Amino acid sequence: MDFVRIPTRDAILGTDMQIRRALPNRQQRMIGAWCFLDQAGPANVQADEGMYVAPHPHIGLQTFTWMIEGEILHQDSLGYRQVIRPNQVNLMTAGYGISHAETSPTPRPPCVHAAQLWIALPDAQFDIAPAFEHYPELPTIQQAGFKVTVLTGELFNATSPVAVHSPLLAADLHCEQASQINIPLRRDFEYGILVLDGAITVADQPLEIGTLLYWPTGGEMIQIQTHAAARFLLIGGTPFESERLIWWNFVGRNQADIEQAIQDWQHSDRFGQVEGFSDRLEPPELVGRIKASGG
Repeated sequence: MDFVRIPTRDAILGTDMQIRRALPNRQQRMIGAWCFLDQAGPANVQADEGMYVAPHPHIGLQTFTWMIEGEILHQDSLGYRQVIRPNQVNLMTAGYGISHAETSPTPRPPCVHAAQLWIALPDAQFDIAPAFEHYPELPTIQQAGFKVTVLTGELFNATSPVAVHSPLLAADLHCEQASQINIPLRRDFEYGILVLDGAITVADQPLEIGTLLYWPTGGEMIQIQTHAAARFLLIGGTPFESERLIWWNFVGRNQADIEQAIQDWQHSDRFGQVEGFSDRLEPPELVGRIKASGG
Protein backbone atom coordinates (compact mmCIF):
# COMPACT_ATOMS: atom_id res chain seq x y z
CA MET A 1 0.00 0.00 0.00
CA ASP A 2 1.44 3.38 -1.04
CA PHE A 3 1.36 5.67 2.00
CA VAL A 4 2.19 9.37 1.99
CA ARG A 5 3.40 10.87 5.28
CA ILE A 6 2.41 14.52 5.63
CA PRO A 7 3.62 16.69 8.55
CA THR A 8 0.96 18.88 10.13
CA ARG A 9 1.41 22.65 10.17
CA ASP A 10 1.32 23.74 13.80
CA ALA A 11 0.23 27.09 15.20
CA ILE A 12 -1.10 28.74 18.35
CA LEU A 13 -4.67 30.10 18.33
CA GLY A 14 -5.27 32.85 20.86
CA THR A 15 -3.00 32.59 23.90
CA ASP A 16 -2.56 28.85 24.37
CA MET A 17 -4.57 26.78 21.87
CA GLN A 18 -2.28 24.37 19.98
CA ILE A 19 -3.57 23.78 16.43
CA ARG A 20 -2.21 21.00 14.21
CA ARG A 21 -3.44 21.49 10.63
CA ALA A 22 -3.43 18.29 8.56
CA LEU A 23 -5.62 19.45 5.64
CA PRO A 24 -5.29 21.24 3.29
CA ASN A 25 -1.60 20.80 2.53
CA ARG A 26 0.65 20.91 -0.52
CA GLN A 27 0.92 17.13 -0.82
CA GLN A 28 -2.77 16.25 -0.43
CA ARG A 29 -5.31 19.04 -0.37
CA MET A 30 -8.44 16.85 0.11
CA ILE A 31 -9.40 13.35 1.21
CA GLY A 32 -12.76 12.64 -0.37
CA ALA A 33 -14.88 15.71 0.37
CA TRP A 34 -12.87 16.38 3.55
CA CYS A 35 -11.05 19.61 2.72
CA PHE A 36 -9.92 20.79 6.15
CA LEU A 37 -8.73 18.98 9.29
CA ASP A 38 -7.42 20.58 12.48
CA GLN A 39 -6.60 18.98 15.79
CA ALA A 40 -7.30 21.68 18.39
CA GLY A 41 -5.68 21.17 21.79
CA PRO A 42 -5.55 19.72 24.29
CA ALA A 43 -5.38 23.22 25.74
CA ASN A 44 -6.09 24.86 29.07
CA VAL A 45 -8.94 27.37 28.67
CA GLN A 46 -9.35 28.48 32.27
CA ALA A 47 -7.57 31.81 31.83
CA ASP A 48 -9.46 35.00 30.89
CA GLU A 49 -12.38 34.36 28.52
CA GLY A 50 -11.05 30.98 27.38
CA MET A 51 -11.52 30.04 23.75
CA TYR A 52 -12.85 32.94 21.67
CA VAL A 53 -13.40 32.87 17.90
CA ALA A 54 -15.45 35.93 16.88
CA PRO A 55 -18.21 35.74 14.23
CA HIS A 56 -16.94 34.81 10.76
CA PRO A 57 -18.57 33.64 7.50
CA HIS A 58 -18.58 30.37 5.52
CA ILE A 59 -19.81 29.27 2.08
CA GLY A 60 -19.82 26.00 0.15
CA LEU A 61 -19.07 23.64 3.04
CA GLN A 62 -20.20 21.85 6.17
CA THR A 63 -18.24 22.44 9.38
CA PHE A 64 -17.89 19.23 11.39
CA THR A 65 -16.79 19.47 15.04
CA TRP A 66 -15.92 16.31 17.02
CA MET A 67 -15.51 17.02 20.72
CA ILE A 68 -13.00 14.90 22.64
CA GLU A 69 -12.65 16.85 25.89
CA GLY A 70 -14.17 20.02 27.30
CA GLU A 71 -16.97 22.21 25.95
CA ILE A 72 -17.42 24.78 23.16
CA LEU A 73 -20.41 27.08 22.67
CA HIS A 74 -21.59 27.39 19.05
CA GLN A 75 -23.70 30.41 18.05
CA ASP A 76 -24.76 31.23 14.49
CA SER A 77 -26.73 33.65 12.34
CA LEU A 78 -29.69 31.24 12.16
CA GLY A 79 -30.14 31.75 15.92
CA TYR A 80 -28.79 28.39 17.08
CA ARG A 81 -26.94 28.36 20.40
CA GLN A 82 -25.52 24.93 21.26
CA VAL A 83 -22.88 23.72 23.72
CA ILE A 84 -21.00 20.72 22.32
CA ARG A 85 -19.65 18.22 24.86
CA PRO A 86 -17.37 15.16 24.62
CA ASN A 87 -18.47 12.40 22.21
CA GLN A 88 -20.80 14.74 20.31
CA VAL A 89 -20.78 16.22 16.79
CA ASN A 90 -21.91 19.66 15.64
CA LEU A 91 -22.62 19.88 11.90
CA MET A 92 -23.19 23.31 10.38
CA THR A 93 -24.10 23.54 6.70
CA ALA A 94 -22.99 26.84 5.20
CA GLY A 95 -24.31 26.40 1.65
CA TYR A 96 -25.10 29.85 0.27
CA GLY A 97 -23.80 31.53 3.42
CA ILE A 98 -23.80 31.54 7.22
CA SER A 99 -21.80 33.13 10.02
CA HIS A 100 -21.00 31.72 13.45
CA ALA A 101 -18.85 32.12 16.55
CA GLU A 102 -17.17 29.57 18.81
CA THR A 103 -16.39 30.44 22.42
CA SER A 104 -15.91 28.86 25.83
CA PRO A 105 -19.13 28.68 27.86
CA THR A 106 -19.32 29.91 31.45
CA PRO A 107 -18.71 27.92 33.61
CA ARG A 108 -16.51 25.50 31.64
CA PRO A 109 -14.19 22.53 32.09
CA PRO A 110 -10.48 23.48 32.21
CA CYS A 111 -9.38 21.68 29.01
CA VAL A 112 -10.49 21.68 25.37
CA HIS A 113 -9.54 19.00 22.83
CA ALA A 114 -11.41 18.67 19.53
CA ALA A 115 -11.13 17.80 15.86
CA GLN A 116 -12.46 20.44 13.47
CA LEU A 117 -13.17 19.36 9.89
CA TRP A 118 -14.76 20.88 6.80
CA ILE A 119 -16.67 18.97 4.13
CA ALA A 120 -16.78 20.51 0.65
CA LEU A 121 -20.33 20.51 -0.70
CA PRO A 122 -20.82 18.94 -4.16
CA ASP A 123 -21.93 21.13 -7.06
CA ALA A 124 -25.61 20.16 -6.65
CA GLN A 125 -25.63 21.26 -2.99
CA PHE A 126 -23.15 24.12 -3.17
CA ASP A 127 -25.74 26.89 -2.74
CA ILE A 128 -28.25 25.09 -0.49
CA ALA A 129 -29.84 26.91 2.43
CA PRO A 130 -27.73 27.06 5.60
CA ALA A 131 -28.60 24.71 8.46
CA PHE A 132 -27.35 23.40 11.78
CA GLU A 133 -27.64 19.97 13.44
CA HIS A 134 -26.41 18.74 16.82
CA TYR A 135 -25.74 15.03 17.28
CA PRO A 136 -25.52 14.16 20.99
CA GLU A 137 -25.38 10.38 20.47
CA LEU A 138 -23.27 8.42 17.97
CA PRO A 139 -22.88 4.66 17.44
CA THR A 140 -20.04 3.21 19.53
CA ILE A 141 -18.86 -0.38 19.46
CA GLN A 142 -16.05 -2.41 21.02
CA GLN A 143 -13.77 -4.02 18.45
CA ALA A 144 -10.47 -5.85 19.13
CA GLY A 145 -9.69 -3.79 22.23
CA PHE A 146 -10.72 -0.47 20.65
CA LYS A 147 -13.68 1.75 21.40
CA VAL A 148 -14.84 2.72 17.90
CA THR A 149 -17.15 5.71 17.47
CA VAL A 150 -18.54 6.15 13.96
CA LEU A 151 -18.80 9.90 13.40
CA THR A 152 -20.19 9.74 9.87
CA GLY A 153 -20.63 6.94 7.36
CA GLU A 154 -20.45 3.22 8.20
CA LEU A 155 -17.82 1.00 9.83
CA PHE A 156 -18.04 -2.47 11.44
CA ASN A 157 -21.77 -2.55 10.59
CA ALA A 158 -22.42 0.60 12.63
CA THR A 159 -23.88 3.60 10.79
CA SER A 160 -23.73 7.21 11.97
CA PRO A 161 -26.84 9.43 11.80
CA VAL A 162 -24.73 12.47 10.79
CA ALA A 163 -26.10 13.59 7.41
CA VAL A 164 -23.59 14.53 4.71
CA HIS A 165 -23.82 14.93 0.92
CA SER A 166 -20.89 12.76 -0.26
CA PRO A 167 -19.77 9.16 0.38
CA LEU A 168 -17.66 9.70 3.52
CA LEU A 169 -16.29 8.02 6.62
CA ALA A 170 -15.01 9.45 9.88
CA ALA A 171 -14.34 7.32 12.95
CA ASP A 172 -12.61 7.84 16.30
CA LEU A 173 -10.71 4.78 17.59
CA HIS A 174 -9.44 4.69 21.17
CA CYS A 175 -7.72 1.95 23.18
CA GLU A 176 -6.51 1.89 26.78
CA GLN A 177 -3.73 -0.67 26.32
CA ALA A 178 -1.72 -2.50 23.64
CA SER A 179 -4.16 -3.61 20.95
CA GLN A 180 -4.37 -4.64 17.31
CA ILE A 181 -7.27 -4.11 14.91
CA ASN A 182 -7.95 -4.87 11.25
CA ILE A 183 -10.08 -2.18 9.62
CA PRO A 184 -11.99 -3.03 6.41
CA LEU A 185 -11.64 -0.46 3.64
CA ARG A 186 -13.77 0.51 0.67
CA ARG A 187 -11.77 0.16 -2.54
CA ASP A 188 -13.31 3.35 -3.96
CA PHE A 189 -12.30 5.42 -0.90
CA GLU A 190 -9.06 7.27 -0.25
CA TYR A 191 -8.13 7.47 3.44
CA GLY A 192 -6.20 9.37 6.06
CA ILE A 193 -5.22 8.73 9.69
CA LEU A 194 -4.33 11.39 12.25
CA VAL A 195 -3.10 10.36 15.71
CA LEU A 196 -4.81 12.34 18.48
CA ASP A 197 -3.05 10.79 21.47
CA GLY A 198 -0.18 8.33 21.92
CA ALA A 199 1.34 6.49 18.95
CA ILE A 200 0.27 3.70 16.58
CA THR A 201 1.70 1.44 13.92
CA VAL A 202 -0.10 1.37 10.55
CA ALA A 203 0.80 -1.64 8.39
CA ASP A 204 4.18 -1.77 10.17
CA GLN A 205 4.78 1.98 9.78
CA PRO A 206 5.08 3.98 13.03
CA LEU A 207 2.83 7.01 13.27
CA GLU A 208 2.82 9.67 15.98
CA ILE A 209 1.13 12.99 16.70
CA GLY A 210 2.00 15.61 14.10
CA THR A 211 1.79 13.48 10.93
CA LEU A 212 -1.16 12.72 8.65
CA LEU A 213 -0.90 9.36 6.88
CA TYR A 214 -2.66 9.28 3.48
CA TRP A 215 -3.25 6.42 1.06
CA PRO A 216 -5.19 6.32 -2.23
CA THR A 217 -8.06 4.17 -3.45
CA GLY A 218 -7.75 0.42 -3.95
CA GLY A 219 -7.15 -0.78 -0.39
CA GLU A 220 -9.16 -3.59 1.21
CA MET A 221 -7.86 -3.84 4.78
CA ILE A 222 -5.52 -1.92 7.08
CA GLN A 223 -3.93 -3.23 10.28
CA ILE A 224 -3.41 -0.87 13.21
CA GLN A 225 -1.32 -1.82 16.24
CA THR A 226 -0.57 0.00 19.49
CA HIS A 227 1.83 -0.75 22.33
CA ALA A 228 -0.01 1.39 24.88
CA ALA A 229 -3.06 3.63 25.15
CA ALA A 230 -3.69 5.58 21.94
CA ARG A 231 -6.35 7.43 20.00
CA PHE A 232 -6.63 8.24 16.29
CA LEU A 233 -9.03 9.66 13.74
CA LEU A 234 -9.73 7.75 10.52
CA ILE A 235 -11.29 9.67 7.62
CA GLY A 236 -12.09 8.58 4.08
CA GLY A 237 -14.22 9.21 1.03
CA THR A 238 -14.50 8.90 -2.72
CA PRO A 239 -12.17 11.34 -4.49
CA PHE A 240 -13.96 14.64 -4.98
CA GLU A 241 -15.04 15.11 -8.59
CA SER A 242 -14.96 18.91 -8.86
CA GLU A 243 -12.23 21.47 -8.26
CA ARG A 244 -12.55 23.54 -5.11
CA LEU A 245 -10.77 26.70 -4.00
CA ILE A 246 -10.16 27.02 -0.26
CA TRP A 247 -9.34 30.50 1.01
CA TRP A 248 -9.78 31.88 4.53
CA ASN A 249 -13.20 30.57 5.68
CA PHE A 250 -14.60 30.03 2.20
CA VAL A 251 -14.81 27.00 -0.09
CA GLY A 252 -15.59 28.07 -3.65
CA ARG A 253 -16.05 26.50 -7.06
CA ASN A 254 -13.98 29.27 -8.64
CA GLN A 255 -12.24 32.54 -7.84
CA ALA A 256 -15.44 34.50 -8.44
CA ASP A 257 -17.22 32.63 -5.61
CA ILE A 258 -14.48 33.65 -3.17
CA GLU A 259 -14.30 37.26 -4.33
CA GLN A 260 -18.08 37.64 -4.13
CA ALA A 261 -18.15 36.16 -0.63
CA ILE A 262 -15.52 38.65 0.53
CA GLN A 263 -17.53 41.55 -0.87
CA ASP A 264 -20.76 40.26 0.66
CA TRP A 265 -19.22 39.76 4.12
CA GLN A 266 -17.98 43.35 4.04
CA HIS A 267 -20.89 45.09 2.33
CA SER A 268 -24.13 43.05 2.51
CA ASP A 269 -26.33 41.03 4.87
CA ARG A 270 -25.79 37.71 3.03
CA PHE A 271 -24.27 36.05 6.11
CA GLY A 272 -26.66 37.44 8.72
CA GLN A 273 -25.69 38.43 12.25
CA VAL A 274 -24.61 36.43 15.29
CA GLU A 275 -26.42 38.04 18.20
CA GLY A 276 -24.49 39.20 21.24
CA PHE A 277 -21.22 40.13 19.50
CA SER A 278 -19.85 43.58 18.74
CA ASP A 279 -16.77 42.33 16.88
CA ARG A 280 -16.12 39.95 14.01
CA LEU A 281 -13.25 38.50 11.98
CA GLU A 282 -12.19 40.22 8.78
CA PRO A 283 -10.53 38.49 5.81
CA PRO A 284 -6.91 39.05 4.89
CA GLU A 285 -6.16 40.69 1.54
CA LEU A 286 -6.68 38.35 -1.39
CA VAL A 287 -3.68 38.57 -3.70
CA GLY A 288 -3.42 36.60 -6.94
CA ARG A 289 -5.06 33.31 -7.93
CA ILE A 290 -6.04 30.61 -5.44
CA LYS A 291 -4.74 27.09 -6.00
CA ALA A 292 -7.49 24.52 -6.68
CA SER A 293 -8.16 21.34 -4.70
CA GLY A 294 -9.84 18.13 -5.84
CA GLY A 295 -11.15 17.40 -9.30
